Amino acid sequence: RLHLVTWNVGTASPPPDVTSLLQLNSLGPTMDMYVIGLQEVNSRITNFLSDLAFDDPWSIFFMTVLSPLGYIKLSSVRMQGLLLLIFVKHVHLPFIRDVHTHYTRTGLYGYWGNKGGVTIRMSLYGHTICFMNCHLPAHMENTEQRLDDFEKILEMQFEGENIPSTLDHDVLFWFGDLNFRIADYGIHFVRESINNKRYNLLWEKDQLNMAKKKEAFLQEFIEGPLQFKPTYKFDLYSDVYDTSEKKRKPAWTDRILWRVKNLCQHASKEGEFSEEEQTISVTLNNYISHMSYGISDHKPVTGTFGLELKPLLSDPLVTLNPEGEWSAEHDVLINYSAVPEFPSSAWDWIGLFKVAFRHVNDYVTYAWVEDDEISSNKDSKQVYMSAAEIPDMGGEFLLCYYSNNLQSIVGISQPFQIQPNRTLIEKDLSQEENSWMQKPDNLESHNEF
Repeated sequence: RLHLVTWNVGTASPPPDVTSLLQLNSLGPTMDMYVIGLQEVNSRITNFLSDLAFDDPWSIFFMTVLSPLGYIKLSSVRMQGLLLLIFVKHVHLPFIRDVHTHYTRTGLYGYWGNKGGVTIRMSLYGHTICFMNCHLPAHMENTEQRLDDFEKILEMQFEGENIPSTLDHDVLFWFGDLNFRIADYGIHFVRESINNKRYNLLWEKDQLNMAKKKEAFLQEFIEGPLQFKPTYKFDLYSDVYDTSEKKRKPAWTDRILWRVKNLCQHASKEGEFSEEEQTISVTLNNYISHMSYGISDHKPVTGTFGLELKPLLSDPLVTLNPEGEWSAEHDVLINYSAVPEFPSSAWDWIGLFKVAFRHVNDYVTYAWVEDDEISSNKDSKQVYMSAAEIPDMGGEFLLCYYSNNLQSIVGISQPFQIQPNRTLIEKDLSQEENSWMQKPDNLESHNEF
């Protein structure tokens, strides 16, 4: 289950709550992956420089919301105001490989990143998936420029060996503030149609729908029905369309589309193909806007998808677990084993993480798999961690094996308990007790004044 968000946030700070945006209260099964594409994230020079050094406020915000629920930030990519974040449940981490990011500037003839696309691709259970968050040129008359820019973004190539081109991925998701408008109709007809919920009257004049009928490269992209109000342009903190002097005509600028490579290939051949041949399918479960969010002049749009995969990978490259009972009072051991074809490196490491960790660098401590190895045989290896590195208070943790060659976590343990360091805790309690017993004397001396 994949939940995809696109939102032009208009340089605003994160809202107080995103429960409905992320469908956190939905009664069905929880999401396996969140893909969050933002446009117009505050990129004034002071903000942008600090965000380069540290995580930006939106990334921190979503990590704070999602990490306690068992999601890790898998990857992110930022280009000025464009930000793409992917969060995934821990259980899937060993089956996500070859994660790469890319960005394409299209503003100012390709020299400026205020418009363009940011992209993350990966192998998910052996299938190639690509996510593309775009911000295309604005204004009614720039349809051709939008299409030209999108074609340019599609042509970009990832760095690295054997990485398919964008359109050669098994599934490609395309979303963002695509800025397509409603042509021909006047503002009064558009608003009247919206007020009467007769959205279908506007579909045939939507510039993206019109372009899909003419442009071959767009015809392979699928979109759910636009059964929600156009998401642009609103007065801030309201559901009232633009009342400024400009009175922008409402439009479905914020969109989510997808393309399945197998369907495209087979659709071009005669005859239908059997379901056995199709190893991946995409189902749209809902496609909606969220009118309650008013921090910008756009409303966010979400698409919830079911991805049905025949796993081409079913075993993790590395299996690992803690040896015996772990305690902060003594050195501890980690057992791990790797499949024969695993490309290990001297730079691989095993990290100890709190269960609600945010991203791969959010470890408590780590051990190098070669430098800290204490035993090895053909079936398994052992690595030690020093007691000095273990948190004294103990708690619930898990272990992750990070592969330097694959630049990803390739093995993850079940959560386990670390017993606290009783000696230190008793010492701390004793010190607290002594300081508490001394307080009355201090109070008396103050009262004398």
